[in-house]
Amino acid sequence: MNIIIPVKQVPETSNVKMDEKTGTMIRDGVESIINPLDLYAIETGIQLKEKFGGLVTVISMGPPAAERAVKEAMAMGCDGGIVLTGKEFAGSDTWATSYALSEAIRKIGTWDLILCGERATDGDTGQVGPGIASFLDISLATYVSSVEDIDNGLMVVERLVEGGYEKLQMELPALLTVVKEISYPRLPTLRGKQKARVTEVPRWSVDSAGIDKNRIGLNGSPTRVVKIETPKVARGGKIFAAKDEESLGRAVDELVDFLVMKELI
Repeated sequence: MNIIIPVKQVPETSNVKMDEKTGTMIRDGVESIINPLDLYAIETGIQLKEKFGGLVTVISMGPPAAERAVKEAMAMGCDGGIVLTGKEFAGSDTWATSYALSEAIRKIGTWDLILCGERATDGDTGQVGPGIASFLDISLATYVSSVEDIDNGLMVVERLVEGGYEKLQMELPALLTVVKEISYPRLPTLRGKQKARVTEVPRWSVDSAGIDKNRIGLNGSPTRVVKIETPKVARGGKIFAAKDEESLGRAVDELVDFLVMKELI
C-alpha cells in the first residue's frame, strides 16, 4: 500500500503577525514546526505501512525550509518526501493550495491512500484535505478516528460525528483526514534521524510539477482578506489600593459605594 501524507509547517509561537496589505501571515523570523495535527496522520500512515507493507511519502508546500518538516517525518519512519516550493506559491489560499498539492500528487504516480491532519493550527480551516480529494475526484472521509480494515480495494473506517461515531466503507484510492483519537505519534528514532540526514529531498517547482501558475499564489486564490482588525479590550477597571489602615478604610468605603452603585448589594 502506497500512502501520501501532505504536511505543513506552522509558526511555533502564538505571537503571529499578519501583513495588512496582503492579508497573509508574516512567516519571516518566526520559528516553524511541523503542524502538530499532521503528526497523527504520519503515525497512522506508518502503522498502516507496518501492517500492509508499501511506502509512505510526505509532501509539503512552502519555502525551502519546509524540508525540515519532511525530514522530521522521515525520522519518524516515512520513506521519503517532496518539497513543493517557489515564489509563485506565496499567498495561496486553501483552494490554490489544494490544487497545487493535488497536481503534485498526480505527478507522484501510483498511490492508494492520502492521509491528512484534521486541520492546520495556523489557518484552522480544515479545507485542504477535502480540497485535494475534490481535485483528484476520489473517496473522502473526514474526522476519521480509526481504520478498521483494508481489503480487496475497500477500506472500513470509523469517523467522529456530533452524535458519536459513524462507520463507512470506502473504495480506494481515498483520502482521510484524521483526528487525535486515531493514534499517538511516535518519537523520531536515531536510525530514522540518520536516514533523514543523508537522504536528499527533491524540490519541485511549479514547472516541474506541471502546475498552472495562474491558479496559485495571491492571483490564483479566490479568497480575499478585505480588512484586518486587532480586538480591543473595551472594559475598564478601578483599583482600590490599601497600603495602611487609613487607606484600607477608604478602600472598603469606595468598594461598598461601587457595589451599591452597581446594585450588587
